[in-house]
Amino acid sequence: MKNLVKIFLPVSSLLLVVTGLPPAIFASVDDAQSFALQAAEPYVKQGFQVREDYWGGDLGSGEKKAVRQQLFKGNEYWFWLGTEVDRAKVSVHVYDSDGKLAEEPDSWEKGHFAAAHVIPKATGSYFIIVSVEQSPEERTHWALVYGFR
Repeated sequence: MKNLVKIFLPVSSLLLVVTGLPPAIFASVDDAQSFALQAAEPYVKQGFQVREDYWGGDLGSGEKKAVRQQLFKGNEYWFWLGTEVDRAKVSVHVYDSDGKLAEEPDSWEKGHFAAAHVIPKATGSYFIIVSVEQSPEERTHWALVYGFR
């Protein structure tokens, strides 16, 4: 019985510590994906098909991540970036294989959401650059989803 008490007390103390932590510590890339999909909703109504696969991770303020994707001439694409951190500012930009900005002028950034619109002039590899421009968190989860029509 004494051994059981020795085990129970540390576990119950850990539960008190864990339940007292702010909700942000439990955030995940899945939460960020929910926000990216939320940004995509109006475009789905316009006929864009959102792919099930997505990219995600966490970045510190000012950090960037490059994602390579094959895009096809004749299709139209939107890339939607989201994070669960309300006061974060994120961005997404698309470059062609020559390093030239390939996105359309209607691409946008709104706080913890951003989107890039691309109508490829040629089939090939494109580079999607995601960035956490600023965030109150040390590391900010992000997710990038995309759709086409």
